[in-house]
Amino acid sequence: MYDYIKGTITCLKNNAIVLDNNGVGYLIYVSNPYSFEVGQEYKVFIYQKVAEDENSLYGFKTNEEKDLFLKLISVKGLGCKMALPILAVGSINGIMDAIERENVLYLKKFPKIGDKLAKQIVLDLKGKLEFIGVGISEDEVTTENELKEVLIGLGYKEKELKPVLAKVNTSLPIEEQVKDALKLLLR
Repeated sequence: MYDYIKGTITCLKNNAIVLDNNGVGYLIYVSNPYSFEVGQEYKVFIYQKVAEDENSLYGFKTNEEKDLFLKLISVKGLGCKMALPILAVGSINGIMDAIERENVLYLKKFPKIGDKLAKQIVLDLKGKLEFIGVGISEDEVTTENELKEVLIGLGYKEKELKPVLAKVNTSLPIEEQVKDALKLLLR
């Protein structure tokens, strides 16, 4: 079992990265491959899924993100390929807050998450996420880059985001930043 792999990014794919470690290129599925830069060295926290017809690696920039992913895939009906987009679009604190407050509407905004699965997520995880050590980490600090990643995950192009990102107050919680950015984009 792997905990993390440290290496250099050699390729970005649609839903994965290739991480070179001592001449071996690991294909690692990630929530947002474009948050990585080709040629840069990263420490990627790993979850390895081994099944009858699959042996895949899923990667995360922080241990907190990995912990939340592991909790999400423990939910009945929610697999790895459905949990990754949740992490791509939502912040760790936002997802945890939605689960604790039973905010099914927030959870339904994620791809392939309907009413039934959103309720199942709340049922299975409410009260079980406090162990995830979400403090202020360099990756969770709300920045313009995180906002840009969320908006790109929602389908916006980088060119149309540049004028909007300059107008959004980055000291607000990420959910408020996204709302403000979407208002500006819809004008």
